[in-house]
Amino acid sequence: MSKILHGGRLSSVREDVAKFTSSRKDDERLANAVVEINKAHVIMLIEQQIIQRQDGAKILCALQKQSGAKLDPNAEDVHMAVEEAVLAETGAEVGGNLHIAKSRNDQVTTAIRMQLREELIVLMQKVTMMQQSLLDAADKHTNTIILEYTHLQAAQPVTFAHYLLSHFQALQRDFERLQGAYEHVNLCPLGSGALATTSFPINRKRTAELLGFSAVLENSIDAVGSRDFILETQGALALLAVNLSRFAEDLIIWSSAEFGTVELPDEFTSTSSIMPQKKNPEALEVIRARASCALGDFVASTAIMKSLPSTYNLDLQEVTPKLWATVDNLSASLSIFASLIPNVKVSANVEGKAAAGFVGATELANMLAAKYHVAFRTAHKIVGALVKSLVDSKKTLLDATPELLSKIALEAAGVKLKVKADDIADCTNPRRLVETYLVQGGPAPVEVQRAIKTSAKTVADTESKIAMLKKNLADANGNLNRTLESYAAQKG
Repeated sequence: MSKILHGGRLSSVREDVAKFTSSRKDDERLANAVVEINKAHVIMLIEQQIIQRQDGAKILCALQKQSGAKLDPNAEDVHMAVEEAVLAETGAEVGGNLHIAKSRNDQVTTAIRMQLREELIVLMQKVTMMQQSLLDAADKHTNTIILEYTHLQAAQPVTFAHYLLSHFQALQRDFERLQGAYEHVNLCPLGSGALATTSFPINRKRTAELLGFSAVLENSIDAVGSRDFILETQGALALLAVNLSRFAEDLIIWSSAEFGTVELPDEFTSTSSIMPQKKNPEALEVIRARASCALGDFVASTAIMKSLPSTYNLDLQEVTPKLWATVDNLSASLSIFASLIPNVKVSANVEGKAAAGFVGATELANMLAAKYHVAFRTAHKIVGALVKSLVDSKKTLLDATPELLSKIALEAAGVKLKVKADDIADCTNPRRLVETYLVQGGPAPVEVQRAIKTSAKTVADTESKIAMLKKNLADANGNLNRTLESYAAQKG
């Protein structure tokens, strides 16, 4: 227990119990926010004439020395460390008023929100960096044909650029979820006290303004006891983790010899200690594994919250480390991906795999419907029977002939067909197929180039939004420090 709290209600606390319940090991992250909170609080106390101006100035000078200072390793927590440092500098008669109209309950949730704002801005920047990396790579691969899969079976040809843009789009939704979480994080609970505010005539709007919050989180019970802003952030990060994990899984599978779609850059892989031929996708495997950790931390935090009574309980202290673990996890994963994507090599050998996988079958059915007026469901049946016949003969779609197709159509559906050889050939050329997929959002190079331009504008827009968030915080911090300097100069 802190020295400040000795000698009151409790005489002593067991050392092992104090260590067990302490948040000290996780407090370094909040140290700067706690100092800033105390600065804003003291400025407000001076302005509201709750403490004398000269006393407030002395406290502010002491707090200024705590900015960036090392925390006392013996302090109970960051809040007590800062207060004890101020008391040592100013004496009990002056520094003892630092905690007027304030509780650790409202201070800690304010500090978490302040730090989380910074973390969310960094995460949003990294999402945007990864999006830009995807666009840069997509621009180089608008004509690079790959096979896409459903059920891990070869399905239809697309461009690698089209595939990359699918992840750009998912990341945009992730960005928007983080942006939405930021809006709920950026509300100020300071002034709620332990749970019922205070009898001192404080000005909550003033401290919110000095700390750069968009508004006051009004109800004092909700303000100290809610951590849904953490759960919302973790939920958004869990979805981001799922998206990154699926991307990693694709590249892991596609880099295997069996698929041979991509080759990963050497610096993101490793080899075996015994098998010299191995090129193991370890960085991506770690991203995939850590996505599970993000999900687990989200579930653990939710489980902690679900059975808590209202207002503050120390259980809440166990949620915060899980938040920071998830933040660090996703931040690192985004950085790895942004660096890896531009260096992925794509195999150009798609024709053989396309033929073996019968990926032109869908377009063959489409062609029968469009050019030969066969009902699509009938065409589907005919082409399915054709594929079965070719598979049984250990042949591919490249071996299909007009004669064979006519025979199968008559046998399978009672339809007489006389198809041109060129029509069949067009359906077996992956590049020709991709060029026909001109529908909005499709993989045709022309459509993908349009999508890249649109996506580039989206990135520019998100970068502007992030810049505005950073500016708002920087402006508030500048205002806080200017006000502090003005009052600190009056300590006498």
